[in-house]
Parts: sequence; C-alpha cells; structure tokens
Amino acid sequence: MSWSWLTGSFVRCTPSENSDLFYAVPWSCGTLGFLVAAEIRIIPAKKYVKLRFEPVQGLEAICAKFTHESQRQENHFVEGLLYSLDEAVIMTGVMTDEVEPDKLNSIGNYYKPWFFKHVENYLKTNREGLEYIPLRHYYHRHTRSIFWELQDIIPFGNNPIFRYLFGWMVPPKISLLKLTQGETLRKLYEQHHVVQDMLVPMKCLQQALHTFQNDIHVYPIWLCPFILPSQPGLVHPKGNEAELYIDIGAYGEPRVKHFEARSCMRQLEKFVRSVHGFQMLYADCYMNREEFWEMFDGSLYHKLREKLGCQDAFPEVYDKICKAARH
Repeated sequence: MSWSWLTGSFVRCTPSENSDLFYAVPWSCGTLGFLVAAEIRIIPAKKYVKLRFEPVQGLEAICAKFTHESQRQENHFVEGLLYSLDEAVIMTGVMTDEVEPDKLNSIGNYYKPWFFKHVENYLKTNREGLEYIPLRHYYHRHTRSIFWELQDIIPFGNNPIFRYLFGWMVPPKISLLKLTQGETLRKLYEQHHVVQDMLVPMKCLQQALHTFQNDIHVYPIWLCPFILPSQPGLVHPKGNEAELYIDIGAYGEPRVKHFEARSCMRQLEKFVRSVHGFQMLYADCYMNREEFWEMFDGSLYHKLREKLGCQDAFPEVYDKICKAARH
C-alpha cells in the first residue's frame, strides 16, 4: 500500500512496515494522506453463484438463522432482506462452475424484476428456492434498482411493460440526480428519507432491529455479516479478538409518526454507540464531536495527525463528514 502525504513523499504501509499508518488510514476519509496504489488479495472466480432462498418468520427465528448461516465457513455469501420486523428471506450462496440449466436465472437482464422484488416472491409464496446466478449479475444484484431506492424515484419502474421497454435506461446515475435536485429538494429529501448503514455486533441483532423499527421504521432492511478484526485504528471490536458484526442498511422513507431527521437519527446513533457499533461515514451523521470520538477510537489517528502535520493540510475526519460540524 503506497501513500502520499504532506511532504509529497511516497510511503509503503503494511502490517509490519509503517504499521501505524496502515491501521489508521481505513475510515479516515483522506484526512491522513492520499491512497495512490494498493495491493489486494483476490481469489479465483467461478461462473455462477448457487444461491439458496429461505423465507423465515418471526424475529427470533430470523436472528438465529442469520447468525447460524453467517458462522458457517462453507458459505461464500450470506445476505438477508427483512421486509418487516418478523418477515425475512435469508440467502446463502457458493461459487460454482456447474449449473442446472432449468434453475439458471440471469437476474441482471434489464427486463428482469428488481432483485428485492424477486426475493420477496419467495416470502409471499412461503417457499424455499435454489437458483444459479451468473457471478457478475450476482455482484450487481442491487445495482439496477439502487437497492430499493429506485421505487421512490420511479414508482412504476418495476412494471413489466416499463422494464421491457425502458429497463435498459436504469439506474440513473446518482451524481446526475444530486446535480439536478437543487438545495430545496435536497433538504426536503433529507427530512423525508434515510440512507444509513450501521455496523453492530451480531449478538445485538435482535435489539438493533427493534431499535431501527422504533426510530425510523424503514423496510426492506439489508442484512450483511462482517468479520471485524481486532487491530489498531478507528474501528475495532471492544475485546482483543475479531468479532462477528452485521451491517444493517436502511434506505427509504421513514414510516414513524412525526419523523424528524436530526432527532430520530441521533437516537439511533446513541443506540449504536451503546452497543459498541459504528456508523458508516458516507451516511448522514448527526453526532457532536464528543459523541463521534466516543464511537470511534481516535487514539492512533490523532497521534498520526500530529506526527505527520496533517492539521495544516487536511480537516479532521469529523469536520469532513459530520453535519453538526458544517452548520
């Protein structure tokens, strides 16, 4: 991993070489330096994902099933879509080069239903399923519908006639939507819409889903397991060992009465801090500075900011991403 900082020099960072910088850079949002090259580990790809769909009823059963599948090493992919507090479809997949032709589903074709709608059919019919999905299509399964955001932008977008005639036109570029929305529409959107991802310990999943329901009430909810390693830096488990976390993604229009973005999101952020969870920094953040550094471990980050003279070159990460710092 190579970095350029205030002096213009290039620095290679690994777990054993310039390790402080290696561990401090993730989540720092370009406030310690610029990433100019990276070495990543890859694994051989296969042609298809053999994906199993299982509808699950009842919150306790959903959490137990999702935790169990997330812990199984043989699963290459685990994902859950929660359609209400007690209805979900849990998907597990493995890569394969073999396919049963009658179960091949090229979900990325423009005329196909949006993936989350296709998955919901397994819930509505209360049946399990097995499909083989081309690998590229699987990785882009939520792209065409921007997860489920596009249903708010184009309410008729999943209509079979629209899909067949105009499905090739979607999704619109997010940058274009932001460019054309204007400040008034942006503020209106912020007050009536949430785009949030929170990392919480898997052991707190049931409590977290109740909190999401009470504070914002947005469905579907995206569930994705995440192994959080124990290492220095802004984000790590409370203990000294890696821990299984879950990314809870909430995107859409809140259905709680009298939703007010700032107060409702601050309540949700407070819960995430209380269970030693973390808010994704690309989402709207309403924490004050003290609360932010209660959530994130800034000890190594601030040490390097001072050592490298970053205060004169880059804003602190809180000032760069938090709404509270910009108002």
